[in-house]
Amino acid sequence: MKILGIIPSRYGSTRFPGKALADIHGKPMIQRTYEQAKKCELLHDVIVATDHQAIFDCMLPFNNNICMTSEHHQSGTDRCYEALKKQLYEYDYVINIQGDEPFINPKQITQLATLLEGETQLATLVKPIDHHEDIVNPNVVKAIFNKNNEAIYFSRNPIPFGRNYPTTDWQKHHHYYKHIGIYAYRTDILKEITQLPPSSLEIAESLEQLRWIENNYKIKTAITEFETIGIDTPEDLEKALKTMKE
Repeated sequence: MKILGIIPSRYGSTRFPGKALADIHGKPMIQRTYEQAKKCELLHDVIVATDHQAIFDCMLPFNNNICMTSEHHQSGTDRCYEALKKQLYEYDYVINIQGDEPFINPKQITQLATLLEGETQLATLVKPIDHHEDIVNPNVVKAIFNKNNEAIYFSRNPIPFGRNYPTTDWQKHHHYYKHIGIYAYRTDILKEITQLPPSSLEIAESLEQLRWIENNYKIKTAITEFETIGIDTPEDLEKALKTMKE
């Protein structure tokens, strides 16, 4: 399988504008994300897809594989598709590696890539939830999947709801999983899902992957043991930098 890694990176983050350029011990965040992704040997190539000249320019000293994309995309998935269309070569799959994951473990990308055998339409990762606080935190997206490891649903609410037990005991009776926001798309499926209108469940939960499920696409999941440290706010960055020093 010929797999392209795409790192969508927009400038206008609501909670942290320009975060792709934030300094992390002498390197901008987007550079660190790119360098981690390049360590995955199953990716044929890795490109950065951005909507801003400053991000484009900061990448040039160490990588010229950069793609300028529209400022009007609603999701990283849409940006990935525009970047794919601009490539000179054909690919079987695209892996979307979020630009605010400067500490992503390359083994996670490799694990996702091993799911891509031609039949897989879409794929993503989930991780066991270790703390009860994450189950009830709406910023931690929960996932459930069937016996074939295909996603059934994603939610900001706790799923499943442990009706017969106190909330603090839920983990004693069921394994809870959080969604790790890295996606793989078969390229023909990527084209199809970007042409779908937003769905009711997607709008309700503000989760684009629900659009795919509502339209009967199959999302294969795999369980990872590696934690991720996404940078959504300046406070997240401060916490991450503190962790690096310890």
